[in-house]
Amino acid sequence: MDGVPEAAVTVPPDEDTVIAFDRVTVVRGGNPLINSLSWQVELDERWVVLGPNGAGKTTLLNIASGRLHPTRGQAWVLGERLGRTDITELRTRVGITTGRLADRIPPDEKVIDVVVTAAWSVVGRWREEYDPQDVARARQLLEQLGMSGFVDREFGTLSEGERKRTQIARALMTDPELMLLDEPTAGLDLGGREVLIGHLTELALDPDAPAMVLVTHHVEEIPPGFTHGLLLREGNVVAAGRLGEVMTAEHLSKTFGLPLVVDRFGDRYTARAG
Repeated sequence: MDGVPEAAVTVPPDEDTVIAFDRVTVVRGGNPLINSLSWQVELDERWVVLGPNGAGKTTLLNIASGRLHPTRGQAWVLGERLGRTDITELRTRVGITTGRLADRIPPDEKVIDVVVTAAWSVVGRWREEYDPQDVARARQLLEQLGMSGFVDREFGTLSEGERKRTQIARALMTDPELMLLDEPTAGLDLGGREVLIGHLTELALDPDAPAMVLVTHHVEEIPPGFTHGLLLREGNVVAAGRLGEVMTAEHLSKTFGLPLVVDRFGDRYTARAG
């Protein structure tokens, strides 16, 4: 948007940079979904991306996961430039949770198999053989996310919050270098949301966890431990940087198109109409 300085991006990026977008534009049907966006994510950073519907958040995530190439500009993910790398190999290095993936999981699939099949990049166990260490890792991840009592349950019998945690365990199965979370708390009640935010906080604070990018509509869903924020409106950057500097009433009001009052309680935020 007008008056917002373009982010400094190192292209080609150094080894500690997991995402580097240099003036990335995506056009569909003659309309820009993202407009000349520059953005950089470092190895030890945890980013939250906020904006209203149609802001370009999902498009941003699709590029970062290698599922979409820019119309113009350069996009580097994990040191590889999109359009000049083996995209199949790159995707194995990125963990992602989306609603579309959840819809593809067979409802009668056991929870342990939902997670372990990520080792073969498939959905739905068939005739693949898995090493004992793969099964052990899947169990450890489920335990880490409070799902150890559900390993033999069918995915279709889980609550929405339990499904979300199972998907996160699956996304971590391949030990990714980059973790992308597309509205992970969508559809959850208050209790389920807070349980999931607690687990995401533990993950964000783990120095051995991958770099993380979380997309959401709501400031209340930002887990403590996230370090940076990117605010989008109509495919343009409203603000980007350290979370405490980005999460202001001025920036969020511009992002959502109405006057907002923003409050901070410890490491959590709330926003309401002013």
